[in-house]
Amino acid sequence: MKDILEGLREFERVTFPRHRQLFERLAQNQTPGALFITCSDSRVVPNLILDADPGELFIVRNAGNIVPPKGDGEGGTAASIEYAVQALGITDIVLCGHSDCGAMKGVLHPDKVVRMPSVASWVQHGAAARRAVERLYTGLDEHELLERMVEQNVIQQVKNLLTYPFIREKVEHGRMELYGWVYDIRTGAMRGLDERGESFTELTMDAAGSPDEKHLLRELDSEEKLLGRI
Repeated sequence: MKDILEGLREFERVTFPRHRQLFERLAQNQTPGALFITCSDSRVVPNLILDADPGELFIVRNAGNIVPPKGDGEGGTAASIEYAVQALGITDIVLCGHSDCGAMKGVLHPDKVVRMPSVASWVQHGAAARRAVERLYTGLDEHELLERMVEQNVIQQVKNLLTYPFIREKVEHGRMELYGWVYDIRTGAMRGLDERGESFTELTMDAAGSPDEKHLLRELDSEEKLLGRI
């Protein structure tokens, strides 16, 4: 706690005065350029990674960068997304996973979170991604398995974003871009989901957005029909 209080003192004495005009402007309103949905992991710091000033990102964080699908107990995550889109008019959404994600370990190995019932319940939102990993990959070691789990979870959560009508309508009409990213803590590298929404590649300045919504929506419709029969 001492380090935290020392950091606060440094902010009050040095950082805030240095950026006083910025904070005075931000005190009146906010106009963030993007919604950034990522994990609560302490090693993932969006403003640092993206070299973004206060006010540039509207950030939603939770264990596993999860977006519960519409109607599935969305809670605070859905409320924050709705506010970002409906009230602030944000039209770019980044869903960012990361390497060595503890929540994804919990999805892969439920026994690891059995003593944390709230965590165990929450990471069930990643079950569809685990099923995708089990279907697509065999013979992987634990490290590779976790990497694929992180990727498939990002894909699944982008799909979950499309279950919200106020997002789906904008994406379908070209008024919103969705991005799926994976951040590597060890190297600092960021990879992005391709336009098909199937694989991850190195990010460039013209990074692709809105993974093929028709493809993802077809998958969503199929999953909804399947769940309806269970």
